[in-house]
Amino acid sequence: MMILYALAGAGIMASALFMVLSRNLVRMLLGLSLLATGTNLLLFLAGRVRSEQPPIIAEGAKTLGEAADPLSQALILTAIVIGFALTVVLAILVLRTWRTASTVDARNVDAAETLGPPKSRDPIDV
Repeated sequence: MMILYALAGAGIMASALFMVLSRNLVRMLLGLSLLATGTNLLLFLAGRVRSEQPPIIAEGAKTLGEAADPLSQALILTAIVIGFALTVVLAILVLRTWRTASTVDARNVDAAETLGPPKSRDPIDV
């Protein structure tokens, strides 16, 4: 079962890299979101998928026996929140680009290049 999850994670990561290398900004956005999902899946696999017992220390015992690693689960929760925030910020940037340039093709977005070099512009004109 672990190999199936690992193959699924690798497939997700490969699909995400293919999408990130695209010139379409929406595909880049979805690829980065997919990359975060694949990373979360691989982190989840590193912390063991299932355990023999719940992560509760039995009465009288001083240590926890075989259980899933709570550190990887905490990392995944943090990564989910960060990934969601990153996706929202990038979605706003893509929407802003589409509104100003009327395209989502990265080759046609040259708003910063038309301004010229930074030293030749007057700061008041910006």
